Amino acid sequence: MTGFGASEGTVLGGRLRIEIRSVNHRYFNAQIKLPFDLAGVEAELRDRLRQLLDRGHVAVTARWLESPEAETTLSLDLVRARQVVAALKELKKKLHLKGEPDLAFVARQPEVLALGGNGQAAVTWSDVQPIVEQAVAEVLGMREREGRALAEDLRARLEALEVGAQAVEGRAPTRLAAEHERLRKAVAELAGNVKVDEQRLAVEIALLADRVDISEELVRLRTHLAACRQALATSVPVGKQLGFLAQELLREVNTIGSKANDAAITQTVIAMKGELERFREQLENLE
Repeated sequence: MTGFGASEGTVLGGRLRIEIRSVNHRYFNAQIKLPFDLAGVEAELRDRLRQLLDRGHVAVTARWLESPEAETTLSLDLVRARQVVAALKELKKKLHLKGEPDLAFVARQPEVLALGGNGQAAVTWSDVQPIVEQAVAEVLGMREREGRALAEDLRARLEALEVGAQAVEGRAPTRLAAEHERLRKAVAELAGNVKVDEQRLAVEIALLADRVDISEELVRLRTHLAACRQALATSVPVGKQLGFLAQELLREVNTIGSKANDAAITQTVIAMKGELERFREQLENLE
């Protein structure tokens, strides 16, 4: 689901702005771009986003609108920097890679560069969490509005499937009677003037009726439809659950189609499969 949120706040005497964008994705996937002095909070930020945004490609950007207090100085941990460079060189050697360690990459690593001076503490998660929470709240609000619209569309698809099931159920007795008559005529033509054993014919018709009976499929179909409606009525992420139910719905519709042997039911089944396909496509946009 898509969403956008932005928030600003005061951190270490400066003004920080955080923007969060969310687009459709099957899983949670976060891309975070922070100033180097916020690198220490990235892990906690990622964990919090995972808690609040169950699915989606999430892009986070933070920037200083006003720099922190001028008294702040930048300190270098040379030992840590050497460790990072040594690890990169070892990785290059073992993987037979070309190139030299990138200075910008080394500088971005935790503890290599840090803000300090005049007793001022480095940026902590508690400093930026309120800004993040506000931005996420705006994202969730936009996604909720989109989700309500998507839910209405999905309910319409489910209603169309229910109408199709009613049409199939209404046609089933007529189809079965027609199949009985077709079998009787076929047997009469093959037998010619030979007398037909009516009891045996009745048994064959009963076996035929059992093979083409679709009542169980209709019951399971309606059970899955009810489960879909129940899921849409909740306030929790249901995209994965509805994806599974859509597969089960398709299974039952396909079975009905294979048993139908009736033009009217076949046409209804084709229409139902079309609705299911649109239902499943829409699920890609739902959390």
